Amino acid sequence: MTLKVLVADDAEDVAATVAFGARMTWPGCTVTVAHGGADALARFATDPSDLVVLDIEMPPPNGFEVCQRIRAASAVPIMMLTVRASTFDKIRALDLGADDYLCKPFEPSELFARLRALVRRSCAPPPVAGPGFVLGDFSLDHATQQVCVGGEVVRLTSTEYRLLEELVRHAGTILSHQVLLDRVWGAAYVHDIHYLKVFVRRLRRKLGDDAEHPRYIRTEWGVGYRFAAGC
Repeated sequence: MTLKVLVADDAEDVAATVAFGARMTWPGCTVTVAHGGADALARFATDPSDLVVLDIEMPPPNGFEVCQRIRAASAVPIMMLTVRASTFDKIRALDLGADDYLCKPFEPSELFARLRALVRRSCAPPPVAGPGFVLGDFSLDHATQQVCVGGEVVRLTSTEYRLLEELVRHAGTILSHQVLLDRVWGAAYVHDIHYLKVFVRRLRRKLGDDAEHPRYIRTEWGVGYRFAAGC
């Protein structure tokens, strides 16, 4: 499969750097460059990509809205690449469906290490595993990576699924913040607890779970998270 990358950034030098790096990282990939939000949405609708790199401050709609609209239609990995460095903006982007967030100016080596990790998670084949996991009306099939609640399939991004699967594989056991970050995102992320909190919130929302009275994902305050034991 030829990887298709969409880069949306109105700074031509940044877009050119990302496009060049993508072609060097994945020889033969197709790179589409959009210089504004409307252009990015139109190009994605016409030819959906396998990886999206989004600026926030670009001709409207801005990157936040583009991220939200792409995520509503697709589980494609999304990287936000922006000068906006506040934790508030990072959390907002992740809440809207972004998979990762990197601030400008950036080291190309770090950007492409992160992008390779996103692609690996999205393209990883189902692991060889035992039977699936069932808890009440929740089920996770390890072989197909399908998650259902109440008989309805829950659509997850690759990162959301990887986090949920890690919790389910150790159901009943407390997994610390650092362990989850290392296993799902990698060693470079072990101090980025806001990533974990946002993705747990995203999972709870999709599973119909209640943080105050959780059926599935339980918070172990100051330590980490634990998935309820199966039956």
